[in-house]
Amino acid sequence: MSAAEAPHPREVFGYDGGEAVETAFLEAMQRGRLHHAWLLTGPEGVGKATFAYRAARRLLGARPDPSHGLLGSDPADPVSRQVAARSHQDLMVLELASEDGKPRKYIPVDDARKLPEFFSKAPASAPYRVAIVDAADDMNINAANALLKTLEEPPARGVLFLVSHAPGGLIATIRSRCRRLAFPAWSEARIQGFLEARMGLGAEEGARLAHMAKGAPGRALSMAEGGALQADAVAHEILSRLPDTDDAALLAVADSFRGGEGQKRFEMLFDRLADQVHAMTVRASEQGATAEIERWARAWEGLNSLPREVEAVNLDRADAFFTAIGRLRQAARA
Repeated sequence: MSAAEAPHPREVFGYDGGEAVETAFLEAMQRGRLHHAWLLTGPEGVGKATFAYRAARRLLGARPDPSHGLLGSDPADPVSRQVAARSHQDLMVLELASEDGKPRKYIPVDDARKLPEFFSKAPASAPYRVAIVDAADDMNINAANALLKTLEEPPARGVLFLVSHAPGGLIATIRSRCRRLAFPAWSEARIQGFLEARMGLGAEEGARLAHMAKGAPGRALSMAEGGALQADAVAHEILSRLPDTDDAALLAVADSFRGGEGQKRFEMLFDRLADQVHAMTVRASEQGATAEIERWARAWEGLNSLPREVEAVNLDRADAFFTAIGRLRQAARA
């Protein structure tokens, strides 16, 4: 299993399973009916941002390369290199990562306000000017309203791609002004095959990760590289012992949360705990155990909210972990 970080979508040239959406986009181009704004919807990790960069390279004039699929471009083409280096003057990207690479909680309104000026200018060296918002879900209401101004006055030679994992949360007027491309979830069997081919995983590991990924191949890769299998085993061990706990083992787990890598382990463990508790809640529902449903549903809500609270107010991860353990023990005892 590779320990390397997954590449950014702007650096990805291969594309699995995107024939339907790429065909729809190419047909719009060829018929001269290219919409000015495209809303790319589907679960996180199914390739929406990868598609946006592939379409952007084509619109910016990169040399096509059929070996990389319908919208494939030659990685050695100057346009492809400029996009990868974030130096193409006709491409603008709004994302959570700031220019210095640090993550932000929201895409700020000041970034969104740059879009009208960007699209007011003619393309400098390409057939189109292109903007990518990855993801539109990460805009606050002020940034969304600033984006809406661009959609209300479509640029003549401009195309905007909005990546959205939860389009229902977007302003209705944003959704109505975009052409939607839906990216469906993958089957577990398809994700398993993808993981085995891409990472050389065994059938058992691939099947476990495919089940965790919930239809998103990109999420499956991130989970594989982020130690999800180990975190899932730790989560299972914790939950299977409740209401008892192995305090020495829990201290060792809490100690592993130090530093930058520790933050990833913390988030992954909470992800796996939440997923397994959710499964317990579903089983309780199927059995009609009303009191049990309520207990585990509350525990599940806490597991989802605690990581956000830790990030928001800089809480100690170990303290948050033991708070979660206390809540889980209480749920198991009731």
